[in-house]
Amino acid sequence: MLIERLLIVGYGSIGQRHLRIARTLLPNADIRVLRHQRCESVPEYADGCMSCLDDALAFVPQAAVIASPSTFHMQSAQPLAEAGVHLLVEKPLAASLGGVAELLASCKAHGNVLMTAYNLRFLPSLQAYRDKVQSGIIGKVLSVRCEIGFYLPSWRPGSDYREGVSASKALGGGALLELSHEIDYLRWIFGEVAWVKASLSRQSHLEIDVEDTAHLILGFEADAKGRRLIANLNLDLVRHDNTRQCLAIGENGSLRWNGLTGSVEHFSAGTTAWEQIFEHRPQRDESYTTEWQHFLACIRDGVAPLISGQDGLLALNIIEAARRSAVANDAMPIVSEGGQ
Repeated sequence: MLIERLLIVGYGSIGQRHLRIARTLLPNADIRVLRHQRCESVPEYADGCMSCLDDALAFVPQAAVIASPSTFHMQSAQPLAEAGVHLLVEKPLAASLGGVAELLASCKAHGNVLMTAYNLRFLPSLQAYRDKVQSGIIGKVLSVRCEIGFYLPSWRPGSDYREGVSASKALGGGALLELSHEIDYLRWIFGEVAWVKASLSRQSHLEIDVEDTAHLILGFEADAKGRRLIANLNLDLVRHDNTRQCLAIGENGSLRWNGLTGSVEHFSAGTTAWEQIFEHRPQRDESYTTEWQHFLACIRDGVAPLISGQDGLLALNIIEAARRSAVANDAMPIVSEGGQ
């Protein structure tokens, strides 16, 4: 299918990025924006702008990107799915589980592509890291330590962090939802999570009403011998020395990924130093462009999405268990809610 009519839902920073990339890849398409604010003018790269979902449905888009705050994803995604529209939904798939199972069922019933936009999976360095882990270069993985941290006020220069999605519970902000990339790629690399123990807190003096720090211990499904891999995951919005990395400790050495530099390093048993075995420094739009190319291929060629709606749901199941764990101060099993 050649995409001739495309809808971008949401016109914040991520919606603008999607619009710019879509215009590059679909130069002749009719691309329109649906935003909650009144359209005073047509955004650059777009052919039209609307503020009413009925008008968006009347446009009869063939595909849509849901890039509004996650608390509003289902409000537009479900009617579009029922209209037979292929969907690329920004991460997280939603702010909670409400309506997600229904969305997956609607997309399945209408034969729609439903892809969750965890774009980190398209980073060459993360793909190389996964390949090396699964090749057995460090033998059986015994422990995983993963962290992502940055300082919220300086994350998006030129904007007031207090007015952004990340700072607001009503818009689906907070470290757990905003930084859920890590939850998704840990599943992708190391397998399904069986339980989680979490601590969520607001440690800083930032003017936000959501957690700025999340500490998770993830217990993966046990192997044939009953042994269970454990991962320690730290997420925060307060760290001045920006970091994004994952360390896998194995029987025959360790493997380390640095998401900021795009490097993969190997420490082999019996050596005394790390060896860089891969490097691909991430470019501004590279992973998003590759994500878009994959989404279009899924529509055109019937390719299964690398990150399906089911993947988005499974990440949300972990997030919901983490929330329950933080309240109960105890480990919580991952409950499979919705989906097939």
